[in-house]
Amino acid sequence: MPKPSVAIIKKVEQLKKNINEHNYRYYVLDDPSISDANFDVLFRDLQALEKQFPELITNDSPTQRVGITPLRSFRQVEHAIPMLSLENAFSEKEVLAFNKRIQDRLASDKTIEYACEPKLDGIAVSLKYEQGKLIRAATRGDGNIGEDITLNIRTISTIPLQLRGSDYPEILEVRGEVYIPKKAFQQLNNRLQQSGEKTFVNPRNAAAGSLRQLDPKITAKRSLAFFTHSVGEFKKGKLAESHIEILQQFKNWGLPRCPQTESAKGIAACLAYYYKIAELRTNLPYEIDGVVYKVNSIALQKQLGFKSRDPRWALAHKFPAQEAISHVLAIEFQVGRTGALTPVARLEPVFVGGATVSNATLHNIDEIKRKDIRVGDTVKVRRAGDVIPEVVHVIKEKRPKHALTVKLPKHCPICGSEVTKSATESVARCNGALYCPAQLKEAIKHFASRKAMNIEGLGDKIVDQFVEKALIKDVADLYTLIPSQLADLERLGEKSAAKLCNAIANSKKTTFTRFLYALGIRDVGISTALSLANHFQALKPLMQANEELLQTIPDIGPIVAMHIKKFFKQIHNTEIIQRLLAAGIHWPKSTPVKKKSAINGKIFVLTGSLEGLTREEATNLLQTQGAKVSNSVSKKTDYILLGKNPGSKFSQAKKLGITCLTTSAFLSLLKG
Repeated sequence: MPKPSVAIIKKVEQLKKNINEHNYRYYVLDDPSISDANFDVLFRDLQALEKQFPELITNDSPTQRVGITPLRSFRQVEHAIPMLSLENAFSEKEVLAFNKRIQDRLASDKTIEYACEPKLDGIAVSLKYEQGKLIRAATRGDGNIGEDITLNIRTISTIPLQLRGSDYPEILEVRGEVYIPKKAFQQLNNRLQQSGEKTFVNPRNAAAGSLRQLDPKITAKRSLAFFTHSVGEFKKGKLAESHIEILQQFKNWGLPRCPQTESAKGIAACLAYYYKIAELRTNLPYEIDGVVYKVNSIALQKQLGFKSRDPRWALAHKFPAQEAISHVLAIEFQVGRTGALTPVARLEPVFVGGATVSNATLHNIDEIKRKDIRVGDTVKVRRAGDVIPEVVHVIKEKRPKHALTVKLPKHCPICGSEVTKSATESVARCNGALYCPAQLKEAIKHFASRKAMNIEGLGDKIVDQFVEKALIKDVADLYTLIPSQLADLERLGEKSAAKLCNAIANSKKTTFTRFLYALGIRDVGISTALSLANHFQALKPLMQANEELLQTIPDIGPIVAMHIKKFFKQIHNTEIIQRLLAAGIHWPKSTPVKKKSAINGKIFVLTGSLEGLTREEATNLLQTQGAKVSNSVSKKTDYILLGKNPGSKFSQAKKLGITCLTTSAFLSLLKG
């Protein structure tokens, strides 16, 4: 194969530069300088040269936005700086109170300047750049831990793979919103409908579903877009002194910002902005559900600081939900994937919030009683947050004489298992966790998960196919599968099918703790499963235990004891357990907790990559020594188990003066 000449190399680099420049003008400046047809010619020229000379393909080439190999799963990412949510306001009074709190905290009655932005109805993401190159993208997740979606993010044309200019920080993390434009959303749903596939309810769901595709090529077809709205981590560089100026810096570096972003002097100007955007709302090319106000001065932001879950210097001012009047035709109970029974009102169809609504959530039986909703009632319906329809209240003067009251069913409408609802909880649940068809997919996914039976290769998509093709009807059926049944499934060939069957067979050798956790008993996490295993040592005495005995075990109260007893009381659950044991699942005798351990009762938090131990091994070791493992740092934390590249938990621990242990120091502590 001939090597590219110097002239060819220069031409490829110039094409990349030109294409990136045109993408910038099109997506960021909204000011294209060439036609779509001419752009396509440039793009095809680059593709042809890269095909002829593959050694010239680089990761930041405009042609490489679509990944080649689909992801098998999403890796977890710890945010260096937590991705917090925003406080919500629904009235002018709340907005004025927000402004007063800021002035009081600053001990100043001076007019505050705010940055105002539309609140996009999309998915929050974090983009991390090193030396100007995009190296990682992640979802918000729980605020501390998100999912690595780098390959999917690379398919979004509005996101630069390489920042423009040269004055950006060495490390720059930006936060923003991935969304699907209204027009693209309509086109996507039309395609799905024509091909007989399920359509998306709203643009936000479409954006979320597109970002979580395992194959980036599918994401690339969804026409997603991105606006940046804030900064996270940055090192070795300088950012401007106001929020608006930082967004301008981002724009200069090629990161698109929402064009409707404005500054406002004083809270009255913020409210004027709110009403202006509300009028523009239907004509905007993207969906929004409110506006966001942020104190513009970065210095004042730092002075104001944060609360536990949101910054004190920002507020989301939500638009009022749209409402309409309808009639309740029936009330049915749906069983969710975790066994929760959710009442749903079947309504006389009504147009509200831009869509025709015929169903509305009633949340739970307590909500029905509180609002006194009956079949036959005339009700006010609202699309809360412009997404989920709900019944606001009953118009009682229009209630018919024979309106029917609704009672919680005693047995699951899907599988017939007993329904349980404690006095302290609002949610009722089916107790047929291992048997109920409505819970089957979730039960299998949990059963096969890493901390449970650890069946390697049994991912969500394969589980979906097992259930949809009726290959299994419960978790015990996993151990009856043979390679020839699986070879024709999507994502599986003969070798992969054989490998998966071997993984299922290998999972038969487990621990008592893992097996108990795998059963999916409500409120029985890995720590509670360990306590049960240590106390009972065998399955039979646990299954026969009454609630009084269960409550003698540390950390097990009356509610958890009731859930355990109800689970083993269901004949379908016990039948499946016997089939699992008959299939060959076994474990060695449980190791009791060492009561005199040096760390018995201590609370540990793990962070970073541990040396010589996996996180699971460290967690098991801690728990068998009587320690507790927490996901968050607090004043109650006794120790931080520290690995390489620790995240924000390490910083929090240092501020609180918590003892930090390396792996070797931790092992020495155990010996001592």
